[in-house]
Amino acid sequence: MQKDDSLNFSLWMLIYPLFFGLAIWGVYWFELNFGFDFSDYGIYPRSFKGLRGIFFSPFIHGSVSHLYSNTLPLMILSAALFYFYNKISWKVILLGILFSGLLTWFIGRPSHHIGASGLIYVLVSFIFFKGIIAKNKRLIALSLVTVFSYGSMFWFIFPIKEEISWEGHLSGFMVGLALAFIFKNEVLRKETYEWEHEDFDEASDPFLKHFDQDGNFIENTVDEAEALGQDNNSISITYHYIEKGKEKDSNESK
Repeated sequence: MQKDDSLNFSLWMLIYPLFFGLAIWGVYWFELNFGFDFSDYGIYPRSFKGLRGIFFSPFIHGSVSHLYSNTLPLMILSAALFYFYNKISWKVILLGILFSGLLTWFIGRPSHHIGASGLIYVLVSFIFFKGIIAKNKRLIALSLVTVFSYGSMFWFIFPIKEEISWEGHLSGFMVGLALAFIFKNEVLRKETYEWEHEDFDEASDPFLKHFDQDGNFIENTVDEAEALGQDNNSISITYHYIEKGKEKDSNESK
């Protein structure tokens, strides 16, 4: 099977997700210790001042529970992005933040929308749909793991709870889907086996040479017969036997 050499591990693939986690917790720690409230720096829809929240809001959270619910998904999904989609990882993150923020600004309710959940929905949507589109076994497996782990998040793109920014979730989901199609070719190539290549020689394959053109199994190939010093069309069987009692009598006479 032809392997893809783009899946090379780098320590930065763990450092970047760790940095994201430390950054959002660091901002919250700064607010608590120095008496600041950065909620006003969130996205405020259809307000020129609210545009600044597009880049600030992913780092701002309203409570510890809000932080906790976003930290692990953000770190895990970004680590998967950096490993499997290393060449386009930063493009997906930056464009995801930009366009999901703009869409939230356009469709959101008149309130400050904060939190990294918009980016998380970008990552969930992108990783799931990209794996399906790419038709790569590894990426499809990653898509299935993602949907099994975070599939329940799908319901929060609808206005289920008043205090949850479903507009930010929906925006992230739609932008992630769009990016999956935009970066159509910049993914792992489809895995291929040797027998799928045009220059594959069936006659030289050690497995396929045991079968004829109709798929019937050949007991002994010509090469194996020659190696055994036998005619390919003949089989030699030698039996060895000892008459009952002969070996015992021979041993007793010694």
